[in-house]
Amino acid sequence: MNSKILAVTLCALALAGTAGGASAKGCLKGAAVGAVAGHYAGHHAVIGAVGGCVAGRHLANKKAADQAAAEHAADPATQAAPAK
Repeated sequence: MNSKILAVTLCALALAGTAGGASAKGCLKGAAVGAVAGHYAGHHAVIGAVGGCVAGRHLANKKAADQAAAEHAADPATQAAPAK
């Protein structure tokens, strides 16, 4: 059991050291939810955390792209001039 905790801690530290603040958006929340779900689904918390991180990153990127598209569509400077 202690070796699993050590392995998870080392992996988390390695990932935290390589990831910037902006690239971790969605990963931490997804990893927490995935770890809890994985734990209750058969003691697979690490696998759940990895899957949750991937899913969280995907959803955060999709939300950011949707917001950027909405801002772009609402900006009058990017609208085409009406034809005369």
